[in-house]
Amino acid sequence: MQQTQSSQKATSYNPKEVESRYYEFWEKAGYFEIDGNKAIQKSGKNFCIMLPPPNVTGSLHIGHALNHTLIDIITRFKRMDGYKTLWQPGLDHAGIATQNVVEKQLLKDGIQKEDLGREGFIKKVWEWKEKSGGMILNQMRKLGSSPAWSRTRFTMDEGLQNAVREVFVKLYDEGLIIQGEYLVNWCTHDGALSDIEVEYRENQGKLYYLRYFLEDSKDYVVVATTRPETYFGDSAVMVNPQDERFRHLIGKSVVLPLLGRKIPIIADSYVDREFGTGAVKVTPAHDVNDYEVGRRHNLEQIVIFDKDGILNENAGEFVGLERLEARSRIVEKLESLGFVEKIEDYKNQVGHCYRCGNVIEPYLSKQWFLKKEVAVGAIEKINADASRFFPQQWKNNYNAWMRELRDWCISRQLWWGHQIPVFYCGDCGGQFASVETPKSCKHCESLNITQDPDVLDTWFSSALWPFSTLGCANGEFGKGELWNLNDMQEFYPNSLLITGFDILFFWVARMLMMGEHFLKTLPYPDIYLHALVRDEFGNKMSKSKGNVVDPLEKIEEYSADVLRFTLAILCAQGRDVKLSSQQMEVSKNFTNKLYNATNFLLLNAERFPNLSELGIPKTPLGQYFTELLSQNIKEVREHLESYRFNDGASVLYRFLWNEFCDWGIELSKADKDSILELGAVFKESLLLLHPYMPFVSDYLWHRLDGSELEQSGSIMVRPFPSLSYTNAENFATFSKILDSIVSIRRAKATIDLANQKIAKAYVNVDIPQSMQVLFTSYVCKLAKVESLEIVQEKIPNCIVDITEKLESYLPIADIDLTPIIERLEKQAQKTQKEIIKLEAMLKNEKFVANAPKVVLETNQNALVEQRQKLEKITQELKTLRP
Repeated sequence: MQQTQSSQKATSYNPKEVESRYYEFWEKAGYFEIDGNKAIQKSGKNFCIMLPPPNVTGSLHIGHALNHTLIDIITRFKRMDGYKTLWQPGLDHAGIATQNVVEKQLLKDGIQKEDLGREGFIKKVWEWKEKSGGMILNQMRKLGSSPAWSRTRFTMDEGLQNAVREVFVKLYDEGLIIQGEYLVNWCTHDGALSDIEVEYRENQGKLYYLRYFLEDSKDYVVVATTRPETYFGDSAVMVNPQDERFRHLIGKSVVLPLLGRKIPIIADSYVDREFGTGAVKVTPAHDVNDYEVGRRHNLEQIVIFDKDGILNENAGEFVGLERLEARSRIVEKLESLGFVEKIEDYKNQVGHCYRCGNVIEPYLSKQWFLKKEVAVGAIEKINADASRFFPQQWKNNYNAWMRELRDWCISRQLWWGHQIPVFYCGDCGGQFASVETPKSCKHCESLNITQDPDVLDTWFSSALWPFSTLGCANGEFGKGELWNLNDMQEFYPNSLLITGFDILFFWVARMLMMGEHFLKTLPYPDIYLHALVRDEFGNKMSKSKGNVVDPLEKIEEYSADVLRFTLAILCAQGRDVKLSSQQMEVSKNFTNKLYNATNFLLLNAERFPNLSELGIPKTPLGQYFTELLSQNIKEVREHLESYRFNDGASVLYRFLWNEFCDWGIELSKADKDSILELGAVFKESLLLLHPYMPFVSDYLWHRLDGSELEQSGSIMVRPFPSLSYTNAENFATFSKILDSIVSIRRAKATIDLANQKIAKAYVNVDIPQSMQVLFTSYVCKLAKVESLEIVQEKIPNCIVDITEKLESYLPIADIDLTPIIERLEKQAQKTQKEIIKLEAMLKNEKFVANAPKVVLETNQNALVEQRQKLEKITQELKTLRP
């Protein structure tokens, strides 16, 4: 589709038409691929950034939009700056989350996953992946994202499956992956979870005081517990050895209520003497701390419910009941038999599954673990500053978490995911790990082998993302298409990671330890962690609050450029983004301002040359704006290089709106010879803007260029501006020209002559003789003054206005100031009455004592404002009166 004559003269910008058309051309032209900018690539300059792969569980939210916008800004900047650039796109299979989504969909049709079997269910998940994944990638296109689409990866594609198996087998052979009976976080719906997948919420629960009778005695010990249903798994009662109240009981036994099972009373300094009664029950198979105590004291580990949370035969008469539903019935029975001392209200923190919200149970089960020692190298290198965090305080958070690091439970009781590549022999009982699916046992060659049914935690495969996507351990899959032989050399380590702070431990820390362990190099020299996107009042977005923002709706309403620029200008390092409609409107007006500036320039010329074609600017105004542009290019580059995206956006906004669109266009009306140079400056500034607002910048550049996108190509593969131009005397003069225009206009407004031409004005300013004609020419035209005189002393009988650089004087001898003075005197009287009224109110002790705080503050602020207003009026009257 070619740019028509009518579009050249369009009176309003149509972002929907432009964004759709331009993106389609960009993608087809191959600009996003690693050689899309080959014509401007510089030898040895490579840039690689990984997309945090979205989960194939639905659609993108506003947090994704922020993340993708920042990645795209830095990618477009590097691409234009001559780097061979890889923005690696992809999707994550998201084991638990995706399986839950598909299970729920099947249940709507009355189908359980077991009805389909493992293979049939996985086939259904792949169908969902194709639907959801395609939707997510198209949403990215709507935002203007520019990744290398031809290299899109999926954490379950054949190549990445191979990489996962190779890494697992290597760690297994090194003894860093182990299997055993461990106490894990257990969701009765989703199975085992790692520590950071558990969300703790405040719970208004109960503290139950239970009587455990001593063996062959009517005496008893009272223990306090928040989970009375777990007492079936008790192996001991524990007291602090320093607690005089219980020292005589240590070594004796109590009998568990209802069960009649004897358990010992033991001593351990772990017991908090202030909690409950000072005596606690020990349930090694269902409590993290009790598990450690049980190992120290060699206590029995008694599991009381199955993987679905159903009480087993160890629970006596309550067998078959769901653990939480059974609680009230168990307590009721204990109360009826006199085993409950009392029940109190109690606030505590209860763990919940981060996916389904189910209450988590510590549960003893056979699981696979990655030993914490694998992270040692990454921890050392982070603290040797081999990688930098932005903002830097996240390094402290990383270290705090790593200090508490435990072995990572990597097995999950799911069907969807990377099935653990461990095989068991039914004949010799052997166990071995293998990258390839074996036909026989490696120990005895028996054909009676089975694969471990569990899958790996989603984050295990995601931890390999920085290098597995580059072909590392992919086998032959995707070679030459999804990855190239020299990718690891050119793009590992990656250049930068941009992601949300909330997955620092889920993902970032694990990528660091895997990259360092296998490749001896951290995957990222720079790690930028952005904050959350909140609503305009700072509230976290949630469906229940009704404040969720759909990025596609905002793009439809405003445009992709507006949403991108808004997110960027609000994204200060370390601060949450408060997204507001007001800021969206500001960005929309900014787009319109740029469009109108383009229309104005095109009224004066059909085509504008590139700045490089013009050489050194010849007009003073062209020189001034070329120097301004030079300064702003330097600032934007510095901000982008240090990932201060909001500062870069603010510089662009200030330069393009305040300096160019306001002053540049107005000043050009006084010097038509400068138009071509100003147009060239504006074209160059659109290149500067392009990473932030790719669509409108490309569109307006081609309008000013008088060219067609399809023939001349996109500006996204033109060099990013790099300019160094100075003319100090000229620049200083224009700074004073602007100051003088503002000053004289302000002085004229004082005497109600704001838009009228006046005969004479004086400016007390230091201007070189050679620049005085230029100075007076611009000031006279734009301040509407017939005659301007540069002076070095104060002129009497004048209105005076003072700025940092100069003073302006307007003679008042020939002006009838009577009506102006009368108006100001009336304003002074009215203001004085308001001050008296407010002072009386605030001196009234009864009013001050009874008025709400907000009313008092409002009146106090009003009094300050009125006094300031009166002072200003008084000063104006002093100036005007003879």
